[in-house]
Amino acid sequence: QEQVAESGGGSVQAGGSLRLSCAASGYTYSIYWRGWFRQAPGKEREGVAALYTRNNRPYYADSVKGRFTIAQDNAKNTLSLQRNSLIPAYSYMYYCAARDLWYGTTWYKPADYLYWGPGTQFTVSS
Repeated sequence: QEQVAESGGGSVQAGGSLRLSCAASGYTYSIYWRGWFRQAPGKEREGVAALYTRNNRPYYADSVKGRFTIAQDNAKNTLSLQRNSLIPAYSYMYYCAARDLWYGTTWYKPADYLYWGPGTQFTVSS
């Protein structure tokens, strides 16, 4: 079993940067997919970006492509998500998630992930 936990949440002013980190522990060798999800109040959780860990290939939602960067540090077993030039529309609860090869079939559906962190709130003020 794997455990994941997010860090880096908080509040920044518009124009600032987001950098979230997800620490993983446990049976990390069995994890093939790691992803970041976000959820606004009253809205469904949505996939932001994910990595196929075997070749570090990134996948992004069309709505964030070109603006967010997902990366993995294999030595530290951490996953990061970064974006510069934030606007208030990017205030969400962010979640880190992971799964093995066979648990799900997509990178972007929350139901296809088995392991979840508790989430971290990130707020952008105007």
